[in-house]
Amino acid sequence: MTDVDTSAQTLKPARQLAGQPPRFPGESADYRRARNDLLAEEIELRRHIERVAVQRRALPPGGVVPEDYRFDGETGPVTLSEMFGEHDTLITYNWMYGPQRARPCPMCTSLLSAYDGEMPDILQRVAFAVIGRSPIEKLVAFKKERGWRYLRLYSSGGNTFNRDYAAEDPAGDDNPALNVFTRSNGTVRHFWAEEMGPASADAGQDPRGAPDPMPLWTLLDMTPGGRGTDWYPRLDYPNVPR
Repeated sequence: MTDVDTSAQTLKPARQLAGQPPRFPGESADYRRARNDLLAEEIELRRHIERVAVQRRALPPGGVVPEDYRFDGETGPVTLSEMFGEHDTLITYNWMYGPQRARPCPMCTSLLSAYDGEMPDILQRVAFAVIGRSPIEKLVAFKKERGWRYLRLYSSGGNTFNRDYAAEDPAGDDNPALNVFTRSNGTVRHFWAEEMGPASADAGQDPRGAPDPMPLWTLLDMTPGGRGTDWYPRLDYPNVPR
């Protein structure tokens, strides 16, 4: 599947594309009517996601990164520019596992566990770095405990990256942050960051981004109960082998 700019195309009406006949055993006419109404909305949502992606890719050049931050990597010191490897795009995720935490954030961990499985595919296209303020030994110890195989971990305990790009207070708690950087002709620039959070959340809703980067919530949103309001991921579950 490739990125397609649908803004200049003549699209068929969503209602026309959603005109499905009965498809599944036992479904009623009322169900099919309501399902087709929903399908039309899902088609419109897909189109809006595509329009937003086109707008995102058309952003003007972002700010030049103020310094080539130096991190502690799993095999030694690494600079931000070195994290790109052979790629011209780098995605970074700020993991909420600072030195004040005995255990990492369960939500971050759930997200990163999903990304670990996708990482061999992701790394074909872009570089990806997981950054936390705890010492690298602490980050790696949890990586081994969790069974992560592909995530590349870096400690930012000796620089201001988390403060600059995750709005963290060095003396306070962690913030999650998803950032994208680009490199061209030796210059590293900030391209985009997930900026939706508690301040922009709608009443009664999780302060999530759009599209939601959490595979967990995307799947639960397809179920009758949805994501609910009284449940969040945990680091461990009884009687569930890892």
